[in-house]
Amino acid sequence: MKSLFATPSAAPSAVPSSHRPRPAALALLLALTLGSGRAWTQGSPDTPTLGASPQALIEYARQRNPGFAAARAEASAAHERVAPAGALPDPRFELELMDATNTMNGRSSSLLPGQVGETRYRITQPLPGWGKRDLAVKAAEAQATQTGAMRDAAWTELAAKIETLWLRYHAADRELVLKREALTLLRSLEELSLARYELGLLPQQAVLRMQREITSQRLALVDIEQRRQGLSAGLNGLLGRAHDAPLAAPVDPAPLPEQLAPGALFASVASANPEVQVASYGIDAAQAERERTYRDRLPDFAVGVTNNRPYEGKASWDVMFEVMIPLQQSSRRAKEREAEYMLIAAEARQEDARARAAGELGSAWSMYARGQETLRLLEHTLLPQARATRDASRAALTNGTIDFDSVIEAERQLIDIRSQQLQAELETRLALTEIKKLTGESK
Repeated sequence: MKSLFATPSAAPSAVPSSHRPRPAALALLLALTLGSGRAWTQGSPDTPTLGASPQALIEYARQRNPGFAAARAEASAAHERVAPAGALPDPRFELELMDATNTMNGRSSSLLPGQVGETRYRITQPLPGWGKRDLAVKAAEAQATQTGAMRDAAWTELAAKIETLWLRYHAADRELVLKREALTLLRSLEELSLARYELGLLPQQAVLRMQREITSQRLALVDIEQRRQGLSAGLNGLLGRAHDAPLAAPVDPAPLPEQLAPGALFASVASANPEVQVASYGIDAAQAERERTYRDRLPDFAVGVTNNRPYEGKASWDVMFEVMIPLQQSSRRAKEREAEYMLIAAEARQEDARARAAGELGSAWSMYARGQETLRLLEHTLLPQARATRDASRAALTNGTIDFDSVIEAERQLIDIRSQQLQAELETRLALTEIKKLTGESK
């Protein structure tokens, strides 16, 4: 292998000693070359690490997902409404020009303060009735808490959706490995079948069948690769990235828990379910709004001071006290009935959320238990039997006691059982993700 710094082919004596590169110059050239090579390497894209586990994807989405950013901003906006809810209304300033036509003093009309019969400067401060400000703060706090619960529910849904897509992405990646291993085995059997066919020990139909099986596996590989790309695009969409952004190969998730206590799960879903929590805080908001509505039966007030300045005369001060007269009783009664109905609706919504969450949890738990039992049967019974059948058929083929179709069938059965095992594990993990979402553990 030639060196990168090899000189042209010439006799060493043809180069004068004064023109030969010195050691310092060679060291400088080597450092510059290595430095440029290192810079080129650093400029090359790194291997993606995002996507190896769902936790990293979820943390990335917490900062980048646009939908959750909107929910987070709405929750922050709701909290900012608490302080203004208890603040006093802004005071009003009035300027009143009395006798603007100057009829009383015989001068020409004017709209300038001090040039009319009398100028009045008034400041008025509205005052809500007793307890109304505190109830307004209470209602705003309840609404802010409910908005925060809605944000948490949106995040739980998003995290569960990311984990679900990642599990499918992981299953597709594992399925690719299984199909490639199966294709390698079938190709080795194809070579064996061709060799036996050339010796006249195998009919042509067996070779053609083997080739059909190989083609079917190739078609399955194409389908799985396309599905994997679609899942990758879906994950990137939830992360707020470009659809074709690279994702790392997924690693195996943690082992499945052996058992789940249904009693603890149903107790948790009744209190910690995100939708149930939103409905519960909705009851608090409806109760606070009802209290505030009933307090509107009391009048509001206003106080003010007025500075009177006649054109020719001494200035004087007036003090004003104003009371709002609550005469529109029919309108208030309608608002009170509305608040009562809103509270009834909030309580019914909580019961509905609990019933739906319990039903969904029962379905998810049943699917998880069924998946666990299916995995045990596949791993401890069917899969060992299929492997033993495959090995026995290969040995029998070597001895010439069975035909080649039996070997192909044994290989197909093993491939199918391994695919069933992968599908059962995927469904079990999806059920576990649903259980975590329903019980609020995905937060």
